Amino acid sequence: MAGTSTINTGLFINGAFVKPVDPDATIEVVNPVTGKLITPVSAGSKTDLDVAVDAALKAYKTTWGLKTSGAHRGRLLNKLADLLEARKDEFSALESLNVGKSFFGASAEIKSCYEGLRYYAGWADKNQGKTVETNDQKFAYTRREPYGVVGAIVAWNFPLSLIIMKLAPALATGNTVIIKPSEVTPLTALALAGLFNEAGFPPGVINIVNGLGAIVGAAISAHSKIGKITFTGSTLVGRKIMEASAASNLKSVNLELGGKNPNIIFDDANIEQAVKWSAMGLFYNAGQTCYAGTRLYVQEGVYDTFVEHFSAAAKGLAYAVGDPFAPTTQHAPLVSQMQLDRVMTYIESGKNDGATLLVGGKRLEREGFFIEPTIFTETKPEMKIVKEEIFGPVAVIIKFSTEEGADTYILAPIIIDDIVHPRGN
Repeated sequence: MAGTSTINTGLFINGAFVKPVDPDATIEVVNPVTGKLITPVSAGSKTDLDVAVDAALKAYKTTWGLKTSGAHRGRLLNKLADLLEARKDEFSALESLNVGKSFFGASAEIKSCYEGLRYYAGWADKNQGKTVETNDQKFAYTRREPYGVVGAIVAWNFPLSLIIMKLAPALATGNTVIIKPSEVTPLTALALAGLFNEAGFPPGVINIVNGLGAIVGAAISAHSKIGKITFTGSTLVGRKIMEASAASNLKSVNLELGGKNPNIIFDDANIEQAVKWSAMGLFYNAGQTCYAGTRLYVQEGVYDTFVEHFSAAAKGLAYAVGDPFAPTTQHAPLVSQMQLDRVMTYIESGKNDGATLLVGGKRLEREGFFIEPTIFTETKPEMKIVKEEIFGPVAVIIKFSTEEGADTYILAPIIIDDIVHPRGN
């Protein structure tokens, strides 16, 4: 199946695509599978953000917020879901092209987007306060009110999914929204903006300002007219957002930050299933997920067997690269040259610190930003590759002896053992 997609690459402010204040300011969007330019998009500035915030605040006070019923907001969210579903293949292809992940994986994500819109559409008229009868002479009541303007700053690994996770509940509860998509993966955000007017949203309710995090993201964090921020990204940037929010107007802040997740595999585990799900949990999207199980703690009785089979699975993925639209492609690229360089720095750190590089560790000799699935053993707890989130296809496998010893490593883990004898916490 083939087709074409036309996207306006400007800023979406007050119901229209516009040029930024500096019309020559652009960001190059690159295909991570080939390393070649897809298209430049407009890059906004603090001044552009100010315009967007004023439009959002005006809409909140006049055509949205408490001026619009929850039932009506729900209808518009359902309409947006219908429009997105009707173009699901186009959006899946754009996500695959821009992020480098398989079309199959992108399709599942787009499905979750229009289903998520419908879920929150159902909540739009059910967000209610309470009446408390204190005695027969008086009562107290609570009223739920929107924040006003919400700033949504989105990561690059699940671009549209993360936008919908932030946009849908904010709209359902009467807020207007400023979205800053990642400068690396903005295409599906811009395509979605092309549906807002058709869905019936008033001008200014949803605004999209492309731009660099250090410029537009920082301006959102410090803006005194924005009442809430929702952010997905690194812990380092999350700290900066909290600082700026506190220093400006004490915004409410939601942060979804990184992780360093363990899988714990016991002697009685089904090794075939343990390898299958550990590989999926780690190498999906080339390890560029906050829930990637990059620390594999394996009990000594099955350690050698697990390492043998897991290594074979990792080596096989190195040959399953290429066109993300091909059904045989399983291993994705890193999203950018910057991310590739970052992951390679961690791999060099592991080698320099004395860990054993068992599998991979190199950039694949082909176009694009591909790194071999990589496995380290013989690590130490203080090593960076054990402690820090790498956000790439890099695993550390650590041997342990007793169940009590494994308790040291448990932090939101996946525990794989014989399900007939589940282990309690």
